[in-house]
Amino acid sequence: MFWLILGVLLWSLVHLFPAVMADKRNELNSSLGNKYQGGFALLIVLSLILIIAGWRSAVPEQIYNPPAIGRHVNMLFMLLAVILFGASHGKSRIKQYVRHPMLTGVHLWALGHLLANGDSRSVVLFGGMLIWSAVSIVLINKRDGEWQKPAETANMAGEIKLVGISVVVYIVLVFLHPYFAGMPVVAH
Repeated sequence: MFWLILGVLLWSLVHLFPAVMADKRNELNSSLGNKYQGGFALLIVLSLILIIAGWRSAVPEQIYNPPAIGRHVNMLFMLLAVILFGASHGKSRIKQYVRHPMLTGVHLWALGHLLANGDSRSVVLFGGMLIWSAVSIVLINKRDGEWQKPAETANMAGEIKLVGISVVVYIVLVFLHPYFAGMPVVAH
């Protein structure tokens, strides 16, 4: 469990640094350029390695019994999370209603998994990511001030494309879930 906790903490601290210390981040980015960006990316990759190794090595202990509907809610939240992730990378009407689509997607991903799983490693990973995404939203809002909604949005064809690609990505994630998480989403 140590590696999982360390990975979640590293992920959170590295991602929170620009929100908490924006001036220092800008200073480092200006003086170091690609070295700063490379170091940032390296720390993120290291945190993911720690999270994956920690998840696979941790012996889960049941902490609470998730609600019976939790698995189904999680599947819905995951579809919405994938759509939000996609919306965060381009023009979308979603950005007229959701200020932080990627962080909101992480929030739904984490909350859904906490509703579907009640074991110790799930609480560490998904609880940690839920806290990180909530804190990030608050800190970024404080740093950036009043929300300026994007002036441009996608046309209807772009929105349909976003949803279509998101559904395909969602289906792929469902089928690959046993390979990267060690558990099937759909029982055979």
